[in-house]
Amino acid sequence: MALRFSSSDTMMEGPTLPKKKNLLRRKVCTNNHDVQEPYFQQDRATCHSARATIDLFKDTFGDRLISHCGPVNWPPRSCDLTPLDYFSWGYVKSLVYGNTPQTLDDLEGNIRRVIADIQAQMLEKVIENWTSRLDYSRASHGSPMQEIIVKM
Repeated sequence: MALRFSSSDTMMEGPTLPKKKNLLRRKVCTNNHDVQEPYFQQDRATCHSARATIDLFKDTFGDRLISHCGPVNWPPRSCDLTPLDYFSWGYVKSLVYGNTPQTLDDLEGNIRRVIADIQAQMLEKVIENWTSRLDYSRASHGSPMQEIIVKM
């Protein structure tokens, strides 16, 4: 299982660092899932590569950190290989904004509803698609995908 936080959740500087460590361990490591050894994936955003951030994630996830500065390198074609990039954001966004939320509460409610309504079968298809993308990336030695691979 790979988990990602947004940029605002990964600001790890100053007096808030101990609070962020506690939040990270609580939210990621015990988020109502029976995940023994989760992987944590982040991109090359500046706040993600700050020394305090990298140290925190290495301390928390050890060799299960997927990052530009971590033990597992961020894939060079990450948008082709990251389900959050090639599927989730577009799918969720299209449904969240489908009824044009008028308030932040409406927006938050839509986000929660759309995420909660994602069915296991859809996630299975996303993972099948992900393995196809990995195969393509291996066979093409990491070249960008010329065509969109979507099997839903």
